[in-house]
Amino acid sequence: MTSITRRLLFYSTRCPRRISPRYSTLRSVIQWQRPLSHTIPRCDEGPTGKASEGERKAASGTESNKEASNGQAEAMPQEPDEQATIFARLFEDLRDLNPEVIKEALKRGERGTLYSKGDLDKDEHFEVRGQEGRLGFWAEGEEEMGPDEDYYGDDLTSLGHAELEQHRELREYARLAVWELPLLSQFAKPFELPNASTPFRFRYTSYLGEKHPATNKVVVEFSASDMSDLTPQQKDKLIKLAGPRYNPDTGIIKMSCELFDTQAQNKRFLGDTITKLLAEARDPKETFEDVPFDFRHHKPKVRHEFPKEWILTEERKAYLKDKRKEQARLEDERIHNGRLVDGQVAIDNALPRILPTAEPVMVPAGGARKQLR
Repeated sequence: MTSITRRLLFYSTRCPRRISPRYSTLRSVIQWQRPLSHTIPRCDEGPTGKASEGERKAASGTESNKEASNGQAEAMPQEPDEQATIFARLFEDLRDLNPEVIKEALKRGERGTLYSKGDLDKDEHFEVRGQEGRLGFWAEGEEEMGPDEDYYGDDLTSLGHAELEQHRELREYARLAVWELPLLSQFAKPFELPNASTPFRFRYTSYLGEKHPATNKVVVEFSASDMSDLTPQQKDKLIKLAGPRYNPDTGIIKMSCELFDTQAQNKRFLGDTITKLLAEARDPKETFEDVPFDFRHHKPKVRHEFPKEWILTEERKAYLKDKRKEQARLEDERIHNGRLVDGQVAIDNALPRILPTAEPVMVPAGGARKQLR
């Protein structure tokens, strides 16, 4: 076993030193160059070898750097001519700040105080050029807008510009209505009544300038009586197959589809469905004669007709006119005879008779208890 002092000695060598050394090792510029040694040579050894020459160069370099830094801190000596020029310029600047000199300059028409030898009496002398910075990465390829215009407080507000923009938009649509809309007459077609070959009526929904999910919906309407190639028995079977899509009041079968993303697909689906219904209606195997019609899905709308007794006849109009005239005459007589009660006059006559009431005196809470004590 080792002694306690020996353990402490080994422990101190293994632990990192917290106190920084007195002389720090210089970092060389070249990564692979070995730093110079700062070990103090002994007296009996002279400065020999390459290492000693490097040390001398490093020492001389540090001394020169110290001298340069000290030289920058101290003011450089100036020649007498330079000092005289500086003093003369300072004297001229102080003379220009004299109030009497400023008054004389204003009398001559000069602008304010002159701070330099040149006369700053033009607008070009007071223009401040902006910093022409380099365009960033995100601004590359963009058009150069140029400098901003000077603002003199005479421009419109943002609301005014919005009104002008709306006015321009209205004028644009007015020009379209005058010049473009008449050209659409070239595509106009005369209206033709549907015949036996076109019994189906398709309806589409479109929203101008807007995408809407309802634009894919297609609706088709047709009447069973328009199917000329069907017998009455087959027409009845078609109505029974249509079910709640048949309206008994109008006799029209109405179907719609919006399962697919486009109108063409939905229209194709409706066409296939109608083809299957017609094929099933023509099938002689099952005629559905024993199946009754079921119109429970349809709720007829009750429309009330206006009573004939309430219709205004000429005699009734004359009677009402005479009655209104009589009421107006009686009202006028009450006003002139003083029999008509005026509410404002009654209030004005009653207010002076009301006796003034004394204002209640407010007693603070707990005041009576303090007096009793």
